[in-house]
Amino acid sequence: MVFAAGIVSGAINSIAFGGSLVSFPALVWLGLPPIIANATNSAAQWVGSLGSAWGYRRELRDTRTQMYWLIVPSVLGAVAGAMLLRVTPAALFDRLVPLLLLFATLLFAVQERLQRVFNMSPEHHGSAWFAGAMVFQFLVSVYGGYFGAGMGILMLAALAILGHDDIHQMNGLKNVLALFINAVAGVYFVAAGMVIVSDAAVMAAGATIGAVAAAGIARRMGRKAVRRAVIVIGFAMTLVLFLRL
Repeated sequence: MVFAAGIVSGAINSIAFGGSLVSFPALVWLGLPPIIANATNSAAQWVGSLGSAWGYRRELRDTRTQMYWLIVPSVLGAVAGAMLLRVTPAALFDRLVPLLLLFATLLFAVQERLQRVFNMSPEHHGSAWFAGAMVFQFLVSVYGGYFGAGMGILMLAALAILGHDDIHQMNGLKNVLALFINAVAGVYFVAAGMVIVSDAAVMAAGATIGAVAAAGIARRMGRKAVRRAVIVIGFAMTLVLFLRL
């Protein structure tokens, strides 16, 4: 079951986001305490993110070098989020998650209109604009280090507002950033003794297979179909999380 959950979560994360809403509950259902399940899931997902990034390597070749600076706040935010998980109760944060996802999904849904209104093409971005993106990525990474389910839509929304309109290239960059977030958080959780290593290894193997396979499926689906899938999954995740409250 852990392996199967890894395959499904890796595929979902590769195409859009939200795979942790499959893998995390699976670990809890198998008897792991929620915090241990969350840490184990984070340790497993970084390998799946590596597979996803590899699956989109063709699109990543055309990514502007400047965008890779987003790795810096991703690493710092992941450390902060992982530390936060150990010292704070989850109740308040859980209440904020569906609101964050709803906002990000709506933002992504109207991305093209916002780009037309504000003329958000990459050549119009100044240093202040990119600095804002770095701060936003740090906050997303704090969330990713803490829990992570849905951080992909937040990154996709940010990339959309920064002027990106190729969903496959956006997914590739999102997966690179998620790789660093999950890897840093995973290493922290392993060092803190919060990870069931055997479960993480099995799930990581499944997530890698699902991620690589899904990247090819996403290309065949086409950009519009993938965009619609992102939006549908976003609203579905938001509804599920609201029902949990």
